Amino acid sequence: MTHAIDISCAIGGKKLPSLIMNASGPLCTMEDHLRALCQSSSGAVVTKSMTIEPRDGNPHPKYADLEYGSVNSNGLENLGVGRYMEVISKLKKEFPDCVFIASVAGLKEEDYYNMAAEIGTVADLIEVNLSCPNIPGKPQIAYDMEASDRILKTINTKTQAPIGVKLPAYCDPVFLKEAADMLMKHELAYLSLINSIGHTVHVDPLTDETVIHPNNGRGGLGGAYIKPIALGQVHAFYQLLGNRIPILGVGGVYTGRDVYDYVLAGATGVQVGTAYMQEGPAIFTRIAQELRNVLAEKGARSAQEKLGMLKIRGVNT
Repeated sequence: MTHAIDISCAIGGKKLPSLIMNASGPLCTMEDHLRALCQSSSGAVVTKSMTIEPRDGNPHPKYADLEYGSVNSNGLENLGVGRYMEVISKLKKEFPDCVFIASVAGLKEEDYYNMAAEIGTVADLIEVNLSCPNIPGKPQIAYDMEASDRILKTINTKTQAPIGVKLPAYCDPVFLKEAADMLMKHELAYLSLINSIGHTVHVDPLTDETVIHPNNGRGGLGGAYIKPIALGQVHAFYQLLGNRIPILGVGGVYTGRDVYDYVLAGATGVQVGTAYMQEGPAIFTRIAQELRNVLAEKGARSAQEKLGMLKIRGVNT
């Protein structure tokens, strides 16, 4: 019976009932969004990446659905760390079994430290977003290994909450190895791989305009377009890190089979972004059942039995 198959996972000392959760970004900005996630089958509740002060983000239109995914240039629209502390505290009383992951995105290094010290008093885990591609004039910190190393080292001294890290794609193997070596120096709850692929352009065939406005029409690409890239990143980091840091796969998760592919590649869990934006909170129940069906077909009693079991064509396994 597929309902008996275990799809739980453990992240940062927390046992999650499902390895499938929302990704920071879509439908997790407002209190109502987070409450809906608490009421859903999401394994955890991940907030929008927050900043010290509230932000309106970039001007509209800044999101568009595409044939195989989405593009956005949100610009870190959020309520600010103070408000998220209030909301998480309130929701933890209403939903004591929910695990809250607070995503933080500093506009300068000191912001990360200050937010971690504050939000870590109420959130169960902190996701350090070093990879937002949609802030005009701001680089993705994760490409600067020295700065990333410094931020992670300092954050761990500022908060008692376990920390995870959200990273971009490193499409050069040298960068992958440098990143893995740097990350292994720190006590991390997980890696979230990957953020959207920045600075992509999509054209409306009726108007010959870009489909979004900010950043000269360029935005972060998500959905099925980036699944092969994300799978490659998960597999590469899993080979470099082994089981030393759990990985959450992000990018193109629409079905239970997508989740299974990520588990094979080395992901302990997954985060759902574009598909959650398009389908809403009911998606977590659907995908979970589909995953159980796939695992049953494969003769597995749990998702974690298949962790890192991806076969390489032409290699005896």
